Amino acid sequence: MRSARNDTIAAPATASGGALSVIRVSGPQALEITGKIFSPASAGKLTDSTGYTLHYGTIKDGLDIVDDVIVSVYRAPRSYTGEDMAEISCHGSSYITRQIIRLLTAAGARAAAAGEFTMRAYLNGKMDLSQAEAVAGIIASEDKASHRLAMNQMKGGYSGEFRDLRERLLELVSLLELELDFSEEDVEFADRSRLTGLMGKISVRITSLAASYELGNIIKEGVPVVIAGEPNAGKSTLLNALVREDRAMVSDIAGTTRDVIEQTHIIGGVRFRFSDTAGLRESADVLENMGMERAREAVSKAKIVLYIVSPGPEGEYDIAAASGQLRELPLSADTTVFLLLNKADTLAALPDTGQIGARFVKSLAYDGMNVDFAGTLKISAKTGEGIDSLRETLSSAVDTSAVFRGETVVTSSRHLEALMLSKDALDRAQNGIEAGLSADLLAEEIRDAIYHLASIAGQEITPSDVLQSIFSRFCIGK
Repeated sequence: MRSARNDTIAAPATASGGALSVIRVSGPQALEITGKIFSPASAGKLTDSTGYTLHYGTIKDGLDIVDDVIVSVYRAPRSYTGEDMAEISCHGSSYITRQIIRLLTAAGARAAAAGEFTMRAYLNGKMDLSQAEAVAGIIASEDKASHRLAMNQMKGGYSGEFRDLRERLLELVSLLELELDFSEEDVEFADRSRLTGLMGKISVRITSLAASYELGNIIKEGVPVVIAGEPNAGKSTLLNALVREDRAMVSDIAGTTRDVIEQTHIIGGVRFRFSDTAGLRESADVLENMGMERAREAVSKAKIVLYIVSPGPEGEYDIAAASGQLRELPLSADTTVFLLLNKADTLAALPDTGQIGARFVKSLAYDGMNVDFAGTLKISAKTGEGIDSLRETLSSAVDTSAVFRGETVVTSSRHLEALMLSKDALDRAQNGIEAGLSADLLAEEIRDAIYHLASIAGQEITPSDVLQSIFSRFCIGK
């Protein structure tokens, strides 16, 4: 087991401003240092306490009482960090918290660095590196999907996936190592066609995991949705209706939105990042053109574009103009576009959205656009008509079922890079088999693939790992 530093650290474990505050102390002298400033209400010393016990008493600065507190005692290795720990629960006053931290440092503790408690948990084998990263994800989660994603990773299912791939590759290495040990007998333990098949299956799985990063990143960062359209189409009113608050100023004067206005909102357990953008039209106004340029930039990064159009004086929607505007926008191939027919409340007779949708798709096809047109919806951003339906449509546009089924979904760019490097190493090994590469060189390429997979969880491959794989699976010399 890798050991952490031998000093004792202390820091607040809760944000300031609440009714209660928790101060965490961890290290070999955690109980001794806490005991120097803590006076228990009952007899006995904190250093003599067993783990998982609570102790009521006071924190004192000399003869002055700082606060009445409860101290929780944890004994190594059965604690969050794997070390002896004490957690002081006091009142949430920032003054009290500062005073207790000052007393602890004066008694011999050191102020903890950011993330140092979780780092010690990792160094002491309480969690692997990917689980440690998940702690930050759990703290930052603001919706059901991101919380479930982080919890899946924290509970170890995520690590188990990579551990399984690592062990399967380790078996391949061990087979090749056996060939080297018995090279004089010219024995081939690792059938090359079988090796190719196994590496192919592992490579496919790695590719699938890498592909899940798109979903993981969207859930982690929020689904980027851009509301676009001509001036006065009702974009700002729609933003306010979707997030259910007056986030953007609304005016009858065209071209009042000059910058991108962003607001997050949770729909169906998923966080969406809505952007209200400047209206798209020909303009000689420098500031308005700057706003339109920012609108185009936002569209280029959007997962979903809500293109909103309003009826003209005759109650007709100008589909040709809408498709022309979309043609000029930097839409990516995987962007989903919804056509929203706004101000439906002002029309006596509503148009057939099926016919309009068909015309819109035809226009997009004619313009040669490679986007996913997801449908046409009638709405009134002003009265709220159709907004609930739009929210449901947005929720169904993001398939998060894999997360709630507990499947492995990659969220970290570091993990994605490790997966791609591992796949590259496997590709080299497969090419090496076709080229007749020797067992030692093949083993080196597979070791490289294992190294990158193991880096996700902060693991290492050692000679003992290879030996364990060999002797647990094969019976030689019997």
